[in-house]
Amino acid sequence: MADLSIDFAGIRSPNPFWLASAPPTNSGAQIHRAFEYGWGGAVWKTIGAPVLNISNRYGSLSLGGRRMLAINNVELISDRPLDVNLREIAEIKRLWPDRAVIVSAMVDANPQAWKDIVMMIEDTGADGIELNYGCPQGMSERGMGAAVGQVPEMCQLNTHWVTSVTRLPVIVKLTPNITRITDPAHAALAGGAHALSLINTINSVTRVDLDTLLVTPSIGGRGTHGGYAGPAVKPIALNMLTELMTDPDVLRSGVPISGMGGIATWRDAAEFLLLGATSLQVCTAAMQHGYRIIEDLTDGLGNWMDDHGFNTIADVTGKSLPQMSTFGGLDLSHQSVARIDQNKCIGCDLCYAACNDTAHQCIDLVSPDGVTVDPGYDMRTNGRQVADTRPRPVVRENDCVGCALCANVCPVDGCITMITVPSGRQSITWDELTAQRPDIAQSWAAMQAYREEVGIEIH
Repeated sequence: MADLSIDFAGIRSPNPFWLASAPPTNSGAQIHRAFEYGWGGAVWKTIGAPVLNISNRYGSLSLGGRRMLAINNVELISDRPLDVNLREIAEIKRLWPDRAVIVSAMVDANPQAWKDIVMMIEDTGADGIELNYGCPQGMSERGMGAAVGQVPEMCQLNTHWVTSVTRLPVIVKLTPNITRITDPAHAALAGGAHALSLINTINSVTRVDLDTLLVTPSIGGRGTHGGYAGPAVKPIALNMLTELMTDPDVLRSGVPISGMGGIATWRDAAEFLLLGATSLQVCTAAMQHGYRIIEDLTDGLGNWMDDHGFNTIADVTGKSLPQMSTFGGLDLSHQSVARIDQNKCIGCDLCYAACNDTAHQCIDLVSPDGVTVDPGYDMRTNGRQVADTRPRPVVRENDCVGCALCANVCPVDGCITMITVPSGRQSITWDELTAQRPDIAQSWAAMQAYREEVGIEIH
């Protein structure tokens, strides 16, 4: 069986799955129960400055009958007394010495405030500190959270105040509400951070109720922006993770990254690991399904690792990163075409509509006797659909540009696949091409001449 244990900046845990700093880690009783189910670690809900929370606190995005594709929250940091949190942190670490107990913290941007909270956290026996530089609402208006994470100079300074007074590993949690995620990452490293985590929640307004006209969640008839998380943010999280894991400064530092943002299944977890994460933080999925999902996460990830011959998490981490490139490094000669498995096709014609209306018009509707029919054909005889005479979508491969829109809209798995075919052109990237012939990037006439030269036809 694969070994799921990790060492994250000196913090050990039996598996890479940690509960993120959020409502699931609000109290010692909750974390104790989570550890009983098998979670490898927990990042305590952020402690620090006094707050008052409001009600309602959550909104969500649902689509096509699927609930909570994303959650929007306007909840602040822990509203439980500081001394209660500290006492419970110490108790949990005493009861669970083999689990990772990290404390998320957020205080005013001054060195004494950070020193005070850090000394209190150290006294609990916690394994590490996560600096919350991402909270996008409520706290940011008070000069904390994203107000620090969005200003690299403040990120570096606050981090230095912490790392200069603590012996514990310091993880800096980055906000995604920024132009370049590498800027605060570099600042955190300059401040002495031992690790990074991302992403925190994204600024969002999820919905307006069309009956009441209220923005949801509605708090006494008023609404506000909140933090967006859950499966819908995973592509954004993976992109920012790869930005860091392909950044020369981050790579040279050797700091590990704790990945989060839409991890709901073991498959999501594997993707984060393959793109460079070492530990994995989960929140929304636990809020939707409860702590027991850890069984599926660990079993699924372990079985997948066994199937692929990965013995440890370190064997998986970053395995897919060598594939990452900029657009300028991609092979312009590569050619794919769509092919439709007629045995799987259900005749919904979504591929035809998508290609004909919004892509490159290279799918025809063809009758069983090989005749291309008009899209307005009569599909019914005596009020009943005649399956054996219904036209089916057929790709004209010579015209297919390989955009893959049809494969993405098709509702049947494996019905439409993208097949690599010989293009007949020499392999070359945009960077190589424009270095050899810079006029191509400046002149449409030069571009057209090159297309004619190598046989590229735009229809």
